[in-house]
Amino acid sequence: MKNADRRPLPVRIFRFYYDGFREMTLGRTLWAIILIKLFILFVVLRLLFFPDVLGGKSAEERGEIVRNELVKHGLETQN
Repeated sequence: MKNADRRPLPVRIFRFYYDGFREMTLGRTLWAIILIKLFILFVVLRLLFFPDVLGGKSAEERGEIVRNELVKHGLETQN
């Protein structure tokens, strides 16, 4: 039995991925593109298209806003 086989399973899994990412050439560029796209999707688009409507409101005000939106959308679907 080799020494590497005696290591715990999480260590072997980590070393497998660590060695694989270290040996990549084209993969590093692809991962950089993926991370940039995720940043754009989750940070930039959230700031542009999903404003914080409930920010700075008390619990009662937030409850009232949510209640009004639910009632408004409920009435729209009934018609």
